[in-house]
Amino acid sequence: MLQAKIDLLEKTNMVDFALDIHKELRGEGAQAPAALMERREEVVAKLGGLQGEVTGLIEFLQDEARAQLLTPDRQYNRAMLQHEHGIGEGVCEALFAYAKWQYECGNYAIGAEFLGAYERLLCLSGERAMDCQWGKLGAAILSQDFEGAQARLNELRDTVDNKNHAGPLMQLQQRTWLLHWALYVFFNTPGGRSQLLEIFLQDRYLNAIQLNAPHLLRYVVAVVIATRGGKGLMKDVIHAVSDEAYHYKDPVTEFLLCLFQQCDFEGAQERLKECEQLLDEDYFLAALKDDFMESARLHIFETYCRIHQTIDTKMLAEKLNMDSDAAEKWIANLIRNAQLDAKIDSQKGTVVMQMEYPDVYDRLQEKIKDATGRTFTLANSVLGSGNSEVF
Repeated sequence: MLQAKIDLLEKTNMVDFALDIHKELRGEGAQAPAALMERREEVVAKLGGLQGEVTGLIEFLQDEARAQLLTPDRQYNRAMLQHEHGIGEGVCEALFAYAKWQYECGNYAIGAEFLGAYERLLCLSGERAMDCQWGKLGAAILSQDFEGAQARLNELRDTVDNKNHAGPLMQLQQRTWLLHWALYVFFNTPGGRSQLLEIFLQDRYLNAIQLNAPHLLRYVVAVVIATRGGKGLMKDVIHAVSDEAYHYKDPVTEFLLCLFQQCDFEGAQERLKECEQLLDEDYFLAALKDDFMESARLHIFETYCRIHQTIDTKMLAEKLNMDSDAAEKWIANLIRNAQLDAKIDSQKGTVVMQMEYPDVYDRLQEKIKDATGRTFTLANSVLGSGNSEVF
């Protein structure tokens, strides 16, 4: 694992981090690889060169008295820096390069600070402004500042949706990237699951998923199943997954279709076993596993109960991927907590659902109310139409 980390870091500018891991792997006195030391010299030299270019501008920004001379007018800021302080256009652009290099070296807080200064005071082009927003979001995520990342994500989403600088195709690509980065935020912040559903199921973002990233449907399905309040969204999610089933499928999406679209309980049972392993291996969904498995079993039970009056507990235990005793306890707790009109016959090993049929009189009353309402609406439509013709 440590060697794999080194192999990955050798391709980046995070050479000091790679050297620390090398010491951990080989021992404190082990000699670092020559290639890694050469790479470090290159990175330090480039960082020093960029720092030399922007020293004057950084000193200006850190001087509170002089920094007050800056205004929200970026064109004015650049002209003022050039004519009054000798800080030219090239130095301003070097600040962006310096901030980006700090970011690539793993100094995320420093990189984000200078990206923010560049964007707020000096950035003129829309494309470069978006680069700054992406950089700040990445820095917040990598620093595990997920509260800050939430704010950066909302800011970037507003830019992508309302300030399209590069046409529909690039806007689609930006939304696709945003959805992927958003996973880090939503699975690490309180209330993130509901926010994920709110954004991912918006038409514009659902279109991006279906066109560019159908694999993201796994996360939508997992959250809908695991979230007790997600039932109202189930119909839309089933429709979206069904449309993309020929392009993409995994145990989570197949479980949804087996249970809710095909009523294939055997298939749902097999997919649920696969889901348990998949959730363990998925970086984002691992923490969701217990909620998902519990809620998935509840969905199986509820769906099965809708079409059966008497249920064999042993057979139901198999469908829930549980042993008989655990399944009986689980069902008993479910009946008690959800106040289901059902009882367990332990001697026969069955669950008996008490079917409720609406009273004939009540059904007749409902039909009369419905007919009256429709008649009233039709009458108003006819009268309204007649009045318009008269006038």
